[in-house]
Amino acid sequence: MKKISTVCAISGLMAASAVHAQSSVTLYGLIDAGLMYTNNVSKSGSSGALVQATSGNINGSRFGVRGAEDLGGGLKAIFVLENGFNVQNGKLGQDGRMFGRQAYVGLSTSQFGTVTLGRQYDSLVDFVAPLSGTAGTFGDTGFAHPFDNDNLNHSVRMSNAVKYTSTNYAGLTFGGLYAFSNSTSFAVNRAYSAGASYAYGPFTAAAGYLQINGSTNTTSGSAGAVDIVESTANGTGGFNLGADVQRTVGAGLSYKVGPAVVGFVYTHSQFQGTTSFGQTNVGNSGTMRFDNYELNAKYALTPAINLGIADTYTDGHVGNGNNTTYGNDPKWNQVNLQAVYLLSKRTDVYVEGMYQHAIGQRYVAFINTSGGASSTSNQVVATVGLRTRF
Repeated sequence: MKKISTVCAISGLMAASAVHAQSSVTLYGLIDAGLMYTNNVSKSGSSGALVQATSGNINGSRFGVRGAEDLGGGLKAIFVLENGFNVQNGKLGQDGRMFGRQAYVGLSTSQFGTVTLGRQYDSLVDFVAPLSGTAGTFGDTGFAHPFDNDNLNHSVRMSNAVKYTSTNYAGLTFGGLYAFSNSTSFAVNRAYSAGASYAYGPFTAAAGYLQINGSTNTTSGSAGAVDIVESTANGTGGFNLGADVQRTVGAGLSYKVGPAVVGFVYTHSQFQGTTSFGQTNVGNSGTMRFDNYELNAKYALTPAINLGIADTYTDGHVGNGNNTTYGNDPKWNQVNLQAVYLLSKRTDVYVEGMYQHAIGQRYVAFINTSGGASSTSNQVVATVGLRTRF
């Protein structure tokens, strides 16, 4: 009897230990490939229609590993390592980084929320972008606002970042991020953001703020918090929005009615101490401002067919500084259409059409992922693609 009791006690301890040591590691990914037509693209001194094979027209192709370990008492350790790549040529994305999309480790509890450290998305991406056409479940990359000036399409990711995300408190979720400069100049080349969202029935609202300091001092080889060069390497065709300070605030609303969801997003971005816009030096005294007004809608026509539309009007202002090439008050209007057909839960085919019109002295249209700026104030893009997830 004594031996049986001892065996039972040991078995119980082993079982309890196994429960606390439960862990999981998951390999996941997404591949997005397509064929794109752009009506006119200006390249190498000539212009004309461009037909190209694309990777990541909606969602950037990626693979990653995520894991969690139960530490007991409701506490668990988590991590994510996520790689971006071009499926057409196999090259790494995010300026050649092995895990350029995300790379972080942290601790999480269902009671207090999650703290993570590493390369991560800012609060505008976490809270406001899901209500926009740039959401990963919507148009994402192709629907980015001009030059991704508000970073809703996460062209710039935050390295050396500490982030907190709360648990869901009766529909309210909030969080914040601070990205260290990792240099003795503590205030240079750093970033910080905060945001929140609230969901009640069919209604969702969100707001966020992002500030990036010293972005002009960051290069692809630096260890700084922000990688502003990604905005040119990630599909914006050399339209560098480098500045000493970037401040962006945004807010959004969405409302679901049956199979339809209607949303509105507003963002305001200011670039102070601008050194470049487009491919032209505008001087250190340059400034830029962008106000983006986006109205979007999605409709589930059938369980297998989803339709979407988004219209973004961008009102800009550029302080010329030492440059007189461009006018002071550019404007852009972009209309996006999308149809997605689900072949299964993991695989779908899609068709997208995008049109952009630019207004202002020497400003031309340029749709994200189009392959290059237009030679005129108008640009049309049409894409058919295939996505699969694993």
